[in-house]
Amino acid sequence: MNRVAHWLGDRLPISSDDFRELTNEPVPNHMKRWWFALGGTPAYLFVVQIVTGILLAFYYSASPETAYESVRYITEEAAFGWYIRSVHKWAATLMIAAVILHQMRVYFTGAYRKPREINWMVGMFLLICTLSVGFTGYSLVYEQLSYWGATVGANIADTVPLVGGLIKNMMLAGESYNERTLSRFFVLHAAVLPVAMVVLIAIHIAIIRMQGVTEFSFEDEDENEPKTFNFFPDHLYTELIMGLIVMIVLSALATIFPAAMGPAANPLETPEVIKPEWFFFVAFRWLKLFTGTAAVLSMGFIVAVMFTWPFIDGWFRKRTRFQEASVWIGIGGVIAIIALTVWEAVARH
Repeated sequence: MNRVAHWLGDRLPISSDDFRELTNEPVPNHMKRWWFALGGTPAYLFVVQIVTGILLAFYYSASPETAYESVRYITEEAAFGWYIRSVHKWAATLMIAAVILHQMRVYFTGAYRKPREINWMVGMFLLICTLSVGFTGYSLVYEQLSYWGATVGANIADTVPLVGGLIKNMMLAGESYNERTLSRFFVLHAAVLPVAMVVLIAIHIAIIRMQGVTEFSFEDEDENEPKTFNFFPDHLYTELIMGLIVMIVLSALATIFPAAMGPAANPLETPEVIKPEWFFFVAFRWLKLFTGTAAVLSMGFIVAVMFTWPFIDGWFRKRTRFQEASVWIGIGGVIAIIALTVWEAVARH
């Protein structure tokens, strides 16, 4: 081992002290609470998605003639294919939930405020990419609901003023669902969106390293206790334990509730009920409450407000006496999201 260490030391002139200083950035004590350490969970699930996605790609064939059969082969015949596909599906679900919870934590603790406005917007881009990965992945199965879900999604995009037609054409690789659509979704799902997310995650982490983690203090803290602890090994152990727990939960969900096969896509038969995945229930119910263009424009306005909220909140705090208006607005938003999600979940149409 000493010989190996000496060989590496000659070629990588980094001392153990330098490495310890590089990795042992002080971590605020509040990161010991799991609610504040949610940022690492989506990253871990993203790695699980990449690994299981590569394994699935060995068997998947992105064409209307072969897609459904290739997924059926993975699910029913390939060795442990059902498990890999189920882990992939549940990891996607938990990743979306973790990203949403992380954004909520950042919002309600005001961790988006100056000088962290840019990182909030990077996080919003990550949320949109995560939802897009979920949408494109759901569409690849080429089941009846995934086919019509993609068709409905493209028609919704078509109602966007000025650029709607272009967005629809880019999604479907044409005016309507055709033989090139699945390969377009596959490239987006397996290459474009993951690469974009890797870049955004790198930017997100780099900004955190430059600015440091937002520090919070609590009444139950001991004043004589150090305010920080080492990233390595203390916080790393915490993240590894959380990752192990997540993997156990994923395996349990994949075994108890494995991914199943629905009816194959039939372009000539429209299902009586078309519902997206749960993370799009809010948008789907919103679209049913308003006309097409009005619903799309209002959703676009809400997304724009979410992107620029650090600056809107700064204006509120500077120009009004409502210093914590964001908390009450956030509570109202969460209640509305839960209400619309439950409404869409229980509604038959």
